[in-house]
Amino acid sequence: MNKTIKMMVIMLVVMLLGGTITTVIFLNISGKDGKEAKASISDMVEYSYETPEMTTDLDDGSFVKIQFRIITDGKGARKEIEQREFQIKNILIKELGTMNEKQFKSGLPELENKMKIKLNEVMQEGKVTDVYTVNKILQ
Repeated sequence: MNKTIKMMVIMLVVMLLGGTITTVIFLNISGKDGKEAKASISDMVEYSYETPEMTTDLDDGSFVKIQFRIITDGKGARKEIEQREFQIKNILIKELGTMNEKQFKSGLPELENKMKIKLNEVMQEGKVTDVYTVNKILQ
């Protein structure tokens, strides 16, 4: 009888430990997803990079002067995006070279999204979370 009670107690302890560990893991995974979605404004500023103003032409001969603020997910990603400035310019020239004035005026959100996608394709440390246009002049 003593062996049966000991075995039941051991099984109960193992089940309680397993349940506790599972609950802790589940809550930590769920908590991280919520925190990533709600980056504070101070984090956004700290992990962002403002590009220099860039001037290029559109497909119809119009000229655009544009500047972006690129938000990354950490300090390492911010440092990397600073070093990739030449790739930012290259991506922008290629994207704007296919647009005319009308497409540029109505397609700024799509341009920001394309920049984000293309930059994430070349990023090795971290990722770009948002791209904001902070200055634009169309001539």
